[in-house]
Amino acid sequence: MSLTLRQKTAAILEGSGKYRKIAHSLDIFLIALIIFNVVAIVLESVPDLASQYYRAFFYIEVISVGIFCIEYLLRLWCCVDKLNFKDDSKSHFAIRLKYIRSPLAAIDLIAILPTLLMVFFTFDLRFLRVVRLMRIFKLTRYSRAMQLLLAAFKEEASSLMAAFFIMSLVLIVASCGIYLIEHDVQPEKFGSIPAAMWWAMATLTTVGYGDVVPITPLGRFFGGVITLLSMGMVAIPTGLLASSFADQLRKRRDAFHEAVLHALVDGKLDDAEAEHLEALRLELGLSASEANQAIKLMASERAQSLYCRHCGEKL
Repeated sequence: MSLTLRQKTAAILEGSGKYRKIAHSLDIFLIALIIFNVVAIVLESVPDLASQYYRAFFYIEVISVGIFCIEYLLRLWCCVDKLNFKDDSKSHFAIRLKYIRSPLAAIDLIAILPTLLMVFFTFDLRFLRVVRLMRIFKLTRYSRAMQLLLAAFKEEASSLMAAFFIMSLVLIVASCGIYLIEHDVQPEKFGSIPAAMWWAMATLTTVGYGDVVPITPLGRFFGGVITLLSMGMVAIPTGLLASSFADQLRKRRDAFHEAVLHALVDGKLDDAEAEHLEALRLELGLSASEANQAIKLMASERAQSLYCRHCGEKL
């Protein structure tokens, strides 16, 4: 069955089937464009370069936004045929609305929105540059490692919120404590609890800028206790993310291994099954060597299970 233009576009943007090589080339082009665009935005913040190469920066911005707009509109148009959004029970409008609300689509929109709004509104150029720099988050779409990290954040959202809630409580306690101890001695630095929060934040994050420090013996003792406490507090979110990141990797490997076992039910791997496993490998972000090793290992185990270990005859 021949594919429609929209289905072909979806396959290219999704990197599936026979369009995988074209999709890979397109991804490389977009990654290079994003990096080039970010470098141009950073250089444009230098006044001398901005005035000397104003026209060049302008053309880079217009061409980049034009390409990003075309990409966004194409993704919005063909999302109804993408595997992650395809749903025969919903209308195309509902599917596209769901796609617009997805994180990656929101990042794509943020990449082009500042320049489009500049046509109708006047913006502070410094603010505009900072917002335009958020285009670097478009690399999330092409980075499997970043997608793993986002999945880890999503998986541990409730635990991270609990950890940050506890850190907020400790921040308030530390601010109140150092305010009570030091505000009479250093009213210009610890004159209020909000002012003391700067010291508490720098201490809890173990940064310790040194611009605001306690000078009384009790204040220094209290600061030492907060510093020791902060070491454990900062380690909680780090440990949660590290554990979740490793768990996400394990889940992806298990999913690929399960697919390999399913493909080797008949003891052999045909072209269609090999094509499906390759597409799954790319989607899960596994290396080719790791995938090939898993396939060879399971094929060997499957072949051994087809023969009797005692007589060697086929079962």
